[in-house]
Amino acid sequence: MIVPRPLTVTIPAGSFLMGASPGDKFANATEEPRRAVEITKPFALGVSPVTVAEWAAFEADHDSGPAGKLPVVNVSLNDVERYLAWLNSLWTGRLWRLPTEEEWEYACRAGTETIFHTGDQLGNEEANFLFNEAIERSGPGGRTPVGTYPTNPWGLHDMHGNVVEWTSSPWKRDLHPGSAAILERYTVRGGSWDLLPRLLRSSWRDGVHRSARRDNLGFRVARDLD
Repeated sequence: MIVPRPLTVTIPAGSFLMGASPGDKFANATEEPRRAVEITKPFALGVSPVTVAEWAAFEADHDSGPAGKLPVVNVSLNDVERYLAWLNSLWTGRLWRLPTEEEWEYACRAGTETIFHTGDQLGNEEANFLFNEAIERSGPGGRTPVGTYPTNPWGLHDMHGNVVEWTSSPWKRDLHPGSAAILERYTVRGGSWDLLPRLLRSSWRDGVHRSARRDNLGFRVARDLD
């Protein structure tokens, strides 16, 4: 079987302010203190979350719904690490990995400092989420194929909504550099199809046990360029 290389875009080196945007009424203590972060080298990041079809090349009988362009879900961090090891066995010298949460937020923001990369509001035409802020159902109620919604300014789909995404960063209860990591929990980002916009913000973060499998939790790949 010939497995296509994951489609990526190059994320440039640069710096940004990580954490809650000014005026964000839904920000919480996990998104503080806002701090400057430097991304010292460019890296590659998946254009979209890994799909059911892409995962099926690795594990054909995985329970994630119809094969195709839907994001793969029900994958633990342990599962993801097996998938990455498999990818790395196919392409010598290309180390596929998960993004750190710093890389993830930097790529999501794509040079913006607003609550979402779209501005301070997020509409149903811009991302897949279930409820609006009036707690009224407004979204499709399930995963949508990757590429359904517009990209952010750096060409990335679904950085807000569709599926929450694993990162490689151990979970810490805030953004203070000296905070202790919580054993066996890892940071997830991005929000998902069954949530509302306040939980899809660029700075939103949560911690999930590495063994968890959920119907709204997937991932995208990253790779160093040198």
